[in-house]
Amino acid sequence: MKNKRKSIFISMMRFILLAAILIPAVILLLWIFTERWTWPDLVPQVFSKRAILEIAGRKKELLQILWSSILISTVVAVLSAVIGIMTARAILLYRFPGKQLVYFFTILPFMVPATVFAMGIQITFIKMGLNNRIAGVIIAHLICSLPYAVRLIMDGTAAVGSRLEEQARVLGASSFQAFYKTSLPMLTPVILSAVSMSYIVSFSQYFLTLMIGGGNVKTFTILMVPYLQSGNRNSTLFLGVTLLVFGVFEWAAGHYMKHGAGEFYTSE
Repeated sequence: MKNKRKSIFISMMRFILLAAILIPAVILLLWIFTERWTWPDLVPQVFSKRAILEIAGRKKELLQILWSSILISTVVAVLSAVIGIMTARAILLYRFPGKQLVYFFTILPFMVPATVFAMGIQITFIKMGLNNRIAGVIIAHLICSLPYAVRLIMDGTAAVGSRLEEQARVLGASSFQAFYKTSLPMLTPVILSAVSMSYIVSFSQYFLTLMIGGGNVKTFTILMVPYLQSGNRNSTLFLGVTLLVFGVFEWAAGHYMKHGAGEFYTSE
């Protein structure tokens, strides 16, 4: 009897949580096709395709901006993973002067408010000629994304350790071969998590991109935020596109883990 009550309670909680997710999603989807919907009516008074037609009219521009955002975020995510791997291994597996200082620098961006960081780094980038350039935006995004990648990969590296690499070195493998054949396959899940997190952090940057890009570098977030702030129904479509991009990215990572990660274990 007790187990039956527990099962009913769990089912009710699942239903409530599912409803809390689906009902707002359905309302947002319905809002796209709504011209007028006033309180307390449960059904919109007037339906319209204006939001869809407006997006369709700017399709070429929106696709270019979306592609630019995906490219910038992908570059940032890959660089974050590569630098994160090297940083995590250096901190955990090697001894060198200033090791604790390097570790402190990896978490420093967490401590600095984004507004303060953006305004401070803008002055530096202006002096360096990186302001209003894609390279400057990528570097700025990279600084914000690196702490997440480093922390994630450090946890994975600490769990994996270096014993398997040492055994591979004893058997004649080079340092790179030992890492590639032993540690990398086990680190792949956490590396993909770091890539995904860095991608999301980069893709969602608004104020930093606006300050460093100076309006010349346009990303999907720069375009989306004004619509969200104004309550425009087009913002629902923009949110849907953002979720779609993240969904495709997560699917690709999961597909790789399911079908491709095992190739690391095959012998040549």
